Amino acid sequence: MVSAPSRRDLVRHMTGRGLSERRALRVIGMSASAYRYRPVADRNSALKAQIVALAQRHRRYGAGMIYLKLRQAGVAVNHKRVARLYAEAGLQVRRRKRKKIPMAHRQPLGRPQTANQVWSMDFII
Repeated sequence: MVSAPSRRDLVRHMTGRGLSERRALRVIGMSASAYRYRPVADRNSALKAQIVALAQRHRRYGAGMIYLKLRQAGVAVNHKRVARLYAEAGLQVRRRKRKKIPMAHRQPLGRPQTANQVWSMDFII
């Protein structure tokens, strides 16, 4: 499937060659609203740059701590937006792996030879 921007370029080329816009759109199979669509600028680019800068400064901070740091800096932002942008930037903190301890030689517990000793209260005081 051909992307919309490349189809827009094709329609512009065809209209430059003398074909009407409506006919070029019908030949390409594109709607007029899709042809005239202008993509909006990303409004999260500045926030994403702040998140990346904070994540580089504080390596072990996750999205929640980055959100708190942004709020402390006075940025009014939603925590869900911070989490989404944090994940999109590929900043997920890797989980620390459990330290592997070699297994010791297992032996069954021995039976006790005597009962546990009961200490008298005189001894503790």
